[in-house]
Parts: sequence; structure tokens; C-alpha cells
Amino acid sequence: MDTPQSSKSSDSRSDSFNSRLLNPARIYKVQDNARFLDPTQLSKLEQAFRSWSDVSTFPQIRSSRKRILLIFLLIRYTGARLNEVLTLDLSKQFDISKRVIRYDNLKSTKGLGQREVQISSELVSEMQAILNEPAFIKQVGSVLKVDMGHVRRKFYERCLACGFPKNLGSPNGIRRARAIELMRDNVPLPVVQHMLGHLTPNPTVALVTFSDEDIHQVERHFIERESQRKTSARNEFFGKIANIRKGDIQSQIELITVSGAAITTVITNNSLKRLGLKIGSLITAEIKAPWVILQKAHIQPLCTAENIFKGTVDQIQRGKLTTEFIVRIQDGTEVCSLVTEKSRKKLDICEKDDVWVIFNSFAVILHVD
Repeated sequence: MDTPQSSKSSDSRSDSFNSRLLNPARIYKVQDNARFLDPTQLSKLEQAFRSWSDVSTFPQIRSSRKRILLIFLLIRYTGARLNEVLTLDLSKQFDISKRVIRYDNLKSTKGLGQREVQISSELVSEMQAILNEPAFIKQVGSVLKVDMGHVRRKFYERCLACGFPKNLGSPNGIRRARAIELMRDNVPLPVVQHMLGHLTPNPTVALVTFSDEDIHQVERHFIERESQRKTSARNEFFGKIANIRKGDIQSQIELITVSGAAITTVITNNSLKRLGLKIGSLITAEIKAPWVILQKAHIQPLCTAENIFKGTVDQIQRGKLTTEFIVRIQDGTEVCSLVTEKSRKKLDICEKDDVWVIFNSFAVILHVD
């Protein structure tokens, strides 16, 4: 039987894992020589853990491997520290009805107690299946009490078996990769900070406040969307309605995202009523890529569009007829713009260039989950 280790985790030495990753002023970019597992590699590593955990016919070995798989899944999908996972009592800190894991804030110096991290319904079902196995059903509270060194060795073994450098598959390496994965998926910065247990001030504008339940709802939105593997939408902003100006036929709506960006849209009064929108409602705003205009200028351009953001070109994907630009605006959100080849030549925009992202309020579509 694996036993707990009382010494402090060496993960804490590297836990800062670069504050640059969670710094909205520097977007999410890491240094050019920094390395981490991308989503495809994470999926390959996850499959390696699953196959390894099922291959043994000896009950004791199989149950030991299931413990490691469970630890991997919790770090992989909640971004928790290894010592946070190993101190979990799943009989008390795994809330099936709310689909959350309650982590003790071991790093908190302010006595903040626990933080709740949302997990997908798919992961909840898998965890339940593991915990209901005969080897664990009577010891749910202690199922994660595993030696820290043993866990790291098994993580290294699976990573090397996949052909990856072992340090990238360490518990902290996976936590780091999860943070980058979330931010690349446009999960708002404060939500990522909350999930990973970073005690940082909420950068949202003073007009709108987001309660703990609001943050949890944002988490649920992104986590469930991730588990269902996404729609075709590229440009999504999730936030709260701050203002509604109702006209005789249409209404202007101002949405404030969790990251503090303000999005303006105009919809018909009939749509306003049908969607049941009101100040304080949480909602998703989508802008299709062909409707996003890019402009290269030192100062903010004068135009009739209500939505103007400064950003940096992250990627350029050229095709025969069209070119796709991926731009990170200052709050870290990824915006995609699709232009014709003729327009690309006129724009003369290169990667790392600073540009203005522009779209009209009539180009914004609202969705209620």
C-alpha cells in the first residue's frame, strides 16, 4: 500500500511557473525557448495513462495504477498542485451534484480556506466509476494518499514512454501546460487564476462585479464546452450585461467580460425579450472571423465601429484565397480575423505586429446557454 509523505512538495520551488503566463499585459506568451506539452501531446499522455492503468490483470497492481490515473486526471483537468491533490479527501471534497473539487488553499497566507474548481460531467462520471471499484469503495477518503516520489516516478515513466522529455510530464509540468491550454482556449484570465489558486486581484472594471457563483458559472461554461470539444466559433467573449439602452425597435447592450473588456452589440427588442436579457445576465458574445477588421496604426483609428481593441498578431495562416490572422488583445483573449489575399497584401501585417482589432456592434451575436 502506498503511504503519504510528510515532507513539503518540491513543486513549490517551481510553482511560480512564470508569472508571465498569467500576466494580461504580456498576454499568455512564454519565452521562445520555453517548452510545454500542447493539447495533442496532453491527449496522447492521457491515453498512455489510461492504457497503462488497464493493462494489468493483478488486482493490487491495477488498483495502484488507477490511483495514479486519478491523480493525473485531477492535475490535468483542474491544474492543481500535486500536494493539493494528495491531501484531498474525496469523500468530503468531491461534490458530485455541483461537479466541483474543493481544494484546500495550502499556499494561502490569508486563511482563504478552500477554492472550488469546476470539472466536466464526463470527468465526474469517470471518477465515480473508479471510486466505485471494489478496491476503493470503502476507502474513498484515503484513495489519493500516495507517496509523492512514487507519483512523480510514474508520471516520468509515462511521459518517456510517449517520447516526451520527462520534465514536461512532471505534475508541475502538466499544471503549467493546463494553464496555457486554458488561456489559449480563451478562458478569461481571472478564471484561470482562480482555478490554479493564484491569489491575484480581479482586473475587471469597476462598473461590474463578478461574484464567486458568477466565476463558477464561467468555469462551467468553458469546462463543459471543452469536454464537448468545441463549436466552430473562434471569437467568443463570456461576461455580464452592464447596460441596456432600449430604443423603439432595437436595443444597445454593453457586455463586460470577466477580464474587463467591454463589448457593445445591438439587437432587436424582440430578441431582447425572447432571450430574457437583463442587466446582470451572464451571456456569450460571438463575432465571426470575416467580420473582424484589422488595422495597423500607432494611434486608435477613428471609425464608426463601437468595438476597438489593441492587440498583437500571434499567428498568420495563409491560404490560396484567404488569410487567417490570430491576434491577442490586451486582456489575453484570442481574436481571429479572416481576410482575402488581396486585403492581406494591402495590410502588410506580420507576426508580432501591433494592430487594432475592430468590429461593429451589429456584427456581435449573443447566445444564452
